[in-house]
Amino acid sequence: MIMLYHGLESRGVAWAEIFGARVPQLPFRRWGHDEVDPAQVCYLAAWNAPADFIAQFPNLEVLFSVGAGIDQLPLSALPPQVRVVRMVEQGIITGMAEYVAMSCLALHRDLPFFISEQRAERWTYRHTRLASETRVGIMGLGELGKAALQILKPLGFALSGWSRSAHAIDGVTCFAGEAGFDAFLAQADIFVCLLPLTAETRGILCRETFAKMPQGSAVINAGRGGHLIAQDLIDALDSGQLRAAMLDVTDPEPLPQGHAFYTHPAVFLTPHVAAETRHATAGEVLADNVLRLLSGEPLLGEVDRTKGY
Repeated sequence: MIMLYHGLESRGVAWAEIFGARVPQLPFRRWGHDEVDPAQVCYLAAWNAPADFIAQFPNLEVLFSVGAGIDQLPLSALPPQVRVVRMVEQGIITGMAEYVAMSCLALHRDLPFFISEQRAERWTYRHTRLASETRVGIMGLGELGKAALQILKPLGFALSGWSRSAHAIDGVTCFAGEAGFDAFLAQADIFVCLLPLTAETRGILCRETFAKMPQGSAVINAGRGGHLIAQDLIDALDSGQLRAAMLDVTDPEPLPQGHAFYTHPAVFLTPHVAAETRHATAGEVLADNVLRLLSGEPLLGEVDRTKGY
């Protein structure tokens, strides 16, 4: 019985050291570096594990995602008994909350407008508002969404949230399900997508959704590139329905040269850096979870495969 890691070499080196100290009873192997008997692999940690790669491990019991998301993993190709676990690591959560705070403040204080005026060598005054006069809506109320709300609260924004299931969060107006989606869209100025990518949420940032937002709204997508229909966003920005978009994720990644997002004056891109799996802290989290597994305790971050998150 062994633990196999497949991914970035520097992370594998760090994790091998952590597992040697924390979980010495479980051999830790790195794909491409160590001799591996596929029949002995019971636990696999990977970011992107293609179906044909996983198929060679007949005794696989648990697949650990290296990141907070699991949409990049071939869940439909996994045998039903294989458990799937996402990474629940404070560095990812804090990093995402910081990115959301940065983006909301930049949009709230009209930084895109002032940058465009600077580039045009114009000194243009525009009235500014307090955060209490701007409404921020978070799409997705899991750990990342709740952390984003927590960092935004002291700034004074009027906060709301929407998710598949009902939530009650102090100081946040919560909406749930299909029945609450339109009402959620109608009452905010900046929308932040932190949803998991599932069959139901793919393409949720689309023409129909943008049309239901107040005119002049702004969008932040730090979920997955698959949430967004690119041409619908361009059309909404060009028509004035939306005023700006900040995107940390795209489909595909990286974007090909010549893509409209690179040069559109109302689109602001970062290359999937909002939240990062940090070698040391994530390795400790994975080791903790494996120790829980070996002790028969519940796993942190285990995915309900019927829901996809």
